[in-house]
Amino acid sequence: MGASEFRFFLSCDLNSPVTFRIEKLDGTLPVEKSTDSGVVFGAEDKRPELYVECALYIDGAPFGLPMRTRLNTTGPPYSWNELITLSSKYRDLTAHSQLAITVWDVSCGKGQGLIGGATILLFNSKMQMKSGKQKLRLWQGKEADGSFPTSTPGKVPRHERGELERLEKLMNKFERGQIQSIDWLDRLLLKSLDKIKEQESSKHGNSYLYLVVDFCSFEHRVVFQESGANLLITSPIGSTNEFVTVWDTELGKFNPSEHKQLKLARSLDRGIIDRDLKPSNTERKSIQRVLKYPPTRTLSGDERQLLWKFRFSLMSEKRALTKFLRCVEWSDVQEAKQAIQLMYKWETIDVCDALELLSPLFESEEVRAYAVSVLERADDEELQCYLLQLVQALRFERSDRSRLSQFLVQRALQNIQLASFFRWYVAVELTDHVYNKRYFSTYDLLEQSMKKLPPDVNGEDGNKLWQSLVGQTGLTAQLVSITREVRNVRGNTQKKIEKLRQLLSGLLSELTYFEEPIRSPLTPSVLIKGIVPGESTLFKSQLNPLMLAFRTEDEGSCKVIFKKGDDLRQDQLVVQMVWLMDRLLKLENLDLCLTPYKVLATGHDEGMLEFIPSRSLAQILSEHRSITSYLQKFHPDEHAPFGITATCLETFIKSCAGYSVITYILGIGDRHLDNLLLTDDGRLFHVDFAFILGRDPKPFPPPMKLCKEMVEAMGGAESQYYTRFKSYCCEAYNILRKSSNLILNLFYLMAGSTIPDIASDPEKGILKLQEKFRLDMDDEACIHFFQDLINESVSALFPQMVETIHRWAQYWR
Repeated sequence: MGASEFRFFLSCDLNSPVTFRIEKLDGTLPVEKSTDSGVVFGAEDKRPELYVECALYIDGAPFGLPMRTRLNTTGPPYSWNELITLSSKYRDLTAHSQLAITVWDVSCGKGQGLIGGATILLFNSKMQMKSGKQKLRLWQGKEADGSFPTSTPGKVPRHERGELERLEKLMNKFERGQIQSIDWLDRLLLKSLDKIKEQESSKHGNSYLYLVVDFCSFEHRVVFQESGANLLITSPIGSTNEFVTVWDTELGKFNPSEHKQLKLARSLDRGIIDRDLKPSNTERKSIQRVLKYPPTRTLSGDERQLLWKFRFSLMSEKRALTKFLRCVEWSDVQEAKQAIQLMYKWETIDVCDALELLSPLFESEEVRAYAVSVLERADDEELQCYLLQLVQALRFERSDRSRLSQFLVQRALQNIQLASFFRWYVAVELTDHVYNKRYFSTYDLLEQSMKKLPPDVNGEDGNKLWQSLVGQTGLTAQLVSITREVRNVRGNTQKKIEKLRQLLSGLLSELTYFEEPIRSPLTPSVLIKGIVPGESTLFKSQLNPLMLAFRTEDEGSCKVIFKKGDDLRQDQLVVQMVWLMDRLLKLENLDLCLTPYKVLATGHDEGMLEFIPSRSLAQILSEHRSITSYLQKFHPDEHAPFGITATCLETFIKSCAGYSVITYILGIGDRHLDNLLLTDDGRLFHVDFAFILGRDPKPFPPPMKLCKEMVEAMGGAESQYYTRFKSYCCEAYNILRKSSNLILNLFYLMAGSTIPDIASDPEKGILKLQEKFRLDMDDEACIHFFQDLINESVSALFPQMVETIHRWAQYWR
């Protein structure tokens, strides 16, 4: 539902009975005293026996029979939590319908003792039915008055409302789902709310009694309208200039007149005269503004009409094609036919724009086939950058053997690295209950096509090539088994490491030397022959990830981390983005010494990661007290400013800048000193991306993770090296902003995936990503904006406290 769209039910259409729940009575009952209408007995004399009487009044007159709750003698507090269903229905209500509620005590034995009463209108001033919890202040010693206007209103008078009433109103909205739930903040609020209640209670001396009533909530708001009425009843229009709200029941529905006008206009526009139309200066500015829109922006009716009108003059503007195809009425056969003809005559678009045409917005098979034809121009390295998203885009195709799936298979057959990754990306999706048939079809097409390949120059035919890839699956299955065995070992980490090496040397000794070499899942161009038991170990953590040393065919070795029990698909996506952004920066001659280590998810809860020799900042600071001392150990230079070689210091500054920008754009959360790693040559990099697109388990996270120890290693906030760091950040940010459409398109293609932080709310996540690019600013304004972000992050003191708590948690693990 859009921000300007309001959906509702009409009260006259609701045929169900009026229902609400009497929850509880808050406050202390008064001590026994005489009144004109009876005797009130307090809790101090004898145990009260309370019940609640509810009566419906319409326009000041009683309507239907009153209803009573059961007796309650268990208080205080007095809690009924009883559902009351009246004989009247919602459709019978008028705008001035009221509920009169009275609390009685029958413990006195001499008739009934009156506690108090209150009256509440069922519709608010906007003619919307009240819903959720309502807290009514009782008029003590008075029976609820159903006349209109009432003398016993349950609503607290405006001049008496305080902070507690304001918070309870917000709490009501929260319970109805109108305010987003944030777990840690909710807990803080509830604690504060209890304190405010105590303060208010002591201020008023428990002099008031409140009855909590919970009204029924519907899927949408309920707006009052009488049966058979054409217009909603509104407040009488007086002589003053007051606004009168009239609900439009046809809002958002199909408008036949508007649709007909649009068809007529477009029908005229199809004429020969359109070919010679040129936009005016004002229209040209409007068109240029539309062409700068990000791919996530929806075009308005006027913007679509403008692009259609000047479609012929825009054919030389390649960026305009995707916007033009968005404004086509594809249900109109003639219009769709003309659009396809123009598409093939249009200036050829870039590969990044072709990715947009593979999104779920475009269903036309001709458009999607055109997008694939543009992708054919991409080389293998560029195609690998988008391969993960292209596999996800298969969900949006019209058939199982689509042009896209055939293209991906054909390119995989020409490059073994593409083939290996493509097979894994497809294999992981085979468990998708909705699209598994499509992915099985693609997997089968790859297998059959590869097995038909003739022998290459080394004599390796397609069947042998396929077996070298399938062997990866068998290897991961055995690694899963080893992980389970190791986890079952009781004792410390050393005992588990001994068990691992024992398994590799004994029962599973076939893993030490493979019968046939297998292509490394992380680096398919490398053939691995077995595992070296003596160099393999595991990490001290809850999941006990394995660190395995593989023997390669050229007698070298490569180290890989294998994890079972963790979904690495999100890490895989983030590292792919780091790799892509590194490539984009290097194309602009900016090398920020990033470390896009390899990650491959081999299932929804398992996968492999490349092992990079490094240490966490938490460990470095614990042992060396500073980053500078650590780097001096490996790259000393007595004549350099900080006793570190200029090359090492420059590497550190560049990598800090690169990851500061990337983690900000991708909204990486849960950053702490244990998932910031540093190599011996000064390259800093991030690991563990369980929270992305703005999600963070910590309260008040800074815009980017830049701790004071990193700034100190650059010489402090006043040094020339820190200034250089900020300069690299701003330069990288503006370079990546130029490719915002590419990055947004790639995330848009991931919208159908089951990756946690994307699947939870794809649209919201992509909009958050879009906001990070600040496309409303020019490059100069963005430099000032990003420098302010850096200063804000450095001066944020709160994360340091959380960092200490996290270190404690790590220590006691």
